[in-house]
Amino acid sequence: MISNYQQKKTQTKAEQIFKGALSQFLEFGYVGASMDKIAQASGVSKQTLYSHFGDKESLFKALIKQVATQEFQLVWGKPLQGKPEFVLRQLAQRIIQEISDPQYLAFVHIIVTEAKNQPELTQIFLENVCKPAMATLTKYLSNCDDLQLDDPEAIAVIFVYTLIHYVITQEILGGNIVIPISPERVIDNLIKIIVKI
Repeated sequence: MISNYQQKKTQTKAEQIFKGALSQFLEFGYVGASMDKIAQASGVSKQTLYSHFGDKESLFKALIKQVATQEFQLVWGKPLQGKPEFVLRQLAQRIIQEISDPQYLAFVHIIVTEAKNQPELTQIFLENVCKPAMATLTKYLSNCDDLQLDDPEAIAVIFVYTLIHYVITQEILGGNIVIPISPERVIDNLIKIIVKI
């Protein structure tokens, strides 16, 4: 049986490795990051690195889950309670703020780049971020007395995907230069559409 001390030590070591691995994947991409570089950046031996994660693919998959879980908690950790105009506005602001983080966007870019060769990577990401997010918002929309929605799940998908698309278009594709639009305008009009349905 593993003691609490050993369990905490293992978690701390894993977090240390995640931090070093993230820096290497962001700098060199999935293909360019090596286990040697990751071990060095993490301040652990290669043996420790391999004993925790086995290989680079397993480490990257674990890192996706770690980043996804942290991101989910930052955006969705607060309970969705109150009037829809207020709840949806607060939620939209958190989504845009968190996914606009350059480091987070760069990590998502790596996942998308690798999707053709390893489609399970995007599935892990969707399973750990989008799926629970949709379920959380669908539950709120379904139980909101102020809204009488025919398809709360579809509305949840439209809400979240619109905000993700907005950030990707503005921050990655250069929309902030070519077709600039403020997040406030997007949020205001998205909420108006939903509340009026």
